[in-house]
Amino acid sequence: MKESVVVAMSGGVDSSAAAYLLKREGYNVIGMTLKTWPKELCDTVPKSQTCCSTRDIEDARAVAAHLGIPFYVVEASVPFKSQVMDYFVESYSKGRTPNPCVVCNRKIKTGILLEKAQALGIERLATGHYASVVWDEKRKRHAVRQAVDGNKDQSYVLYQLTQEQLSRLILPMGELTKQQVREAAREAGLAVADKPESMELCFIPDGDTQGFLKARVPQAFTPGEIVSRSGAVLGTHQGIAAYTVGQRKGLGIAHATPLYVLDLDPAANRVIVGEEQELAASVCRVEEVRWMAIPGLTEPLAAQVKVRYRSGKLPARLVPDGESVRVEFDQPVQGGVSPGQAAVFYDGDVVLGGGWIA
Repeated sequence: MKESVVVAMSGGVDSSAAAYLLKREGYNVIGMTLKTWPKELCDTVPKSQTCCSTRDIEDARAVAAHLGIPFYVVEASVPFKSQVMDYFVESYSKGRTPNPCVVCNRKIKTGILLEKAQALGIERLATGHYASVVWDEKRKRHAVRQAVDGNKDQSYVLYQLTQEQLSRLILPMGELTKQQVREAAREAGLAVADKPESMELCFIPDGDTQGFLKARVPQAFTPGEIVSRSGAVLGTHQGIAAYTVGQRKGLGIAHATPLYVLDLDPAANRVIVGEEQELAASVCRVEEVRWMAIPGLTEPLAAQVKVRYRSGKLPARLVPDGESVRVEFDQPVQGGVSPGQAAVFYDGDVVLGGGWIA
């Protein structure tokens, strides 16, 4: 019998091409889309700015019909709100810069869809992420490897996936470039072959993050003092949630040299600023660490670390520190690190693990 696989279909070109390619390889493909947001949200913004909206669901449904595969819509708006959106809002209110895609990929996209697949008696799940799943025979562990297309690589947002999830995951995009994916979609006659990519968070399609946050945590926009490291008051900020570490624009301070946000102090409702060189970070502490290619860390280990989704990998030393990991960079990180963001550890192009910058 053909092996069955559920393909997570978002209505975009990547997941649509994944469904086509797997069917071409001989898999019995079942399309499945998560409904994470109510219809009203995306009815007022251009379709090119949406992701995971009801209109994207219809695109996915049309692709499934074109390919002749079964298609299901899975209601996930309640867990998506509680586990992704609420986390996002809470992080900003605490002066942290969250990464909701990391949480969504483990708990919602992979977590819920694998459960639904297994309820249908199907043990494999595929997504359109640009990365690959690899097996280390020596360590007897699964891991994620960076994509061939470095500009599209999404290994960073997959570091939280468990061994169980990885053992059932297929990532067809890992060995392809974006151009090759679009060509495959055109070859299949898919209407989404040239669909624009969504560049915003799926639950903030208009890109107005501050408007979204103000409606949910207005207390995080209480004005307060902007101060230097020494405590000198330099100005007034518009609320902790309106700022992130490394921010330069929008401070409203006249100063001889450009000033940057160095830190946020929600308890005192203060924004701490300083000059660019003060941002440089030689060390950071990483909490809630999850390991992937290795079972854990018992002694210092040389690795490479990404501190932002779009940053390069930086050589560093990982030092176990209780339940946390102390990351000692070979060279100071210019631009600093942002508490709340993920620090993902690599051995070459393979993900070792990662956690949240504290």
